[in-house]
Amino acid sequence: MIQIIQGDITQMQVDAIVNAANTTLLGGGGVDGAIHRAAGPELLAACRQLHGCATGEAKITAGFRLPAKFVIHTPGPIWRDGTQSEAQLLQRSYANSLALAAAHDCQTVAFPSISTGVYRYPLAQAAKIALTTIRDFLATNTVVKTVTLVCFDPTTLAAYQQAYRAIV
Repeated sequence: MIQIIQGDITQMQVDAIVNAANTTLLGGGGVDGAIHRAAGPELLAACRQLHGCATGEAKITAGFRLPAKFVIHTPGPIWRDGTQSEAQLLQRSYANSLALAAAHDCQTVAFPSISTGVYRYPLAQAAKIALTTIRDFLATNTVVKTVTLVCFDPTTLAAYQQAYRAIV
């Protein structure tokens, strides 16, 4: 099942939340900074042990002070012009995060809108990639039951709702 809501991903009571991280995994702005602040300094210490993460890949830590059991960190692509494999990298961020969630027996997973903030990925395109990747994953996996897309603002929520209507 796919749910789309507007809210604060750091408040989600799910097995895993996904962090739209940078490649250092050492915190940053936007959702990454919010997750690090909410999880506490233990998250940064755990991330230091991971030695970064390539764009499109995913790594997992405990959730520490978050209501979520795990944080899955995935660096999405920085939008350049659409010819630098951005779509494939964004799809891999979602797919690798879902595979890691399933490998850790996570039945409920919450995602932010990866790469659409400071990385400037066009929102409508990113929403379509996210929802198509999640739909296709849920069709074949037996572990992850519910994926919630947690949109930060009404504009993002509307884009994801529109993309969802187009793929169902």
